[in-house]
Amino acid sequence: QFRPVESGGGSFEAGESLTLSCTGFGFSYSRNCVAWFRQAIGTDREAVAGIDRSGRTRYGDVAKGRFTVSIDSQKKTFDLQMTNLKPDDSAVYYCAADCSRTYGGPWSADYEYGAWGQGTQVTVSS
Repeated sequence: QFRPVESGGGSFEAGESLTLSCTGFGFSYSRNCVAWFRQAIGTDREAVAGIDRSGRTRYGDVAKGRFTVSIDSQKKTFDLQMTNLKPDDSAVYYCAADCSRTYGGPWSADYEYGAWGQGTQVTVSS
């Protein structure tokens, strides 16, 4: 079962770093996919970074070299490390998993994921 749960959000100052973690993304499943998306108020949800079915790490334009994703095998978490935070990073961050039903879309397509967490709010002040 895929039941993503995000943690690590909160309020931060510009320039700080933070790590978001996701559990319940299907750590034990091979050829699974998992990704972080974010959505700010009044904007569409956008892909941040993820690991596709082939195990390749993917980054969206929003990552811009400041974000890194990884899997912590001991904690069984999927982590998003964010550095040099900017106010534009303020959004609800979602962990998405379960791409067992593929619609032929890219890793960044939200419809490719069948399980979503509730999201964690990240607020960055200048």
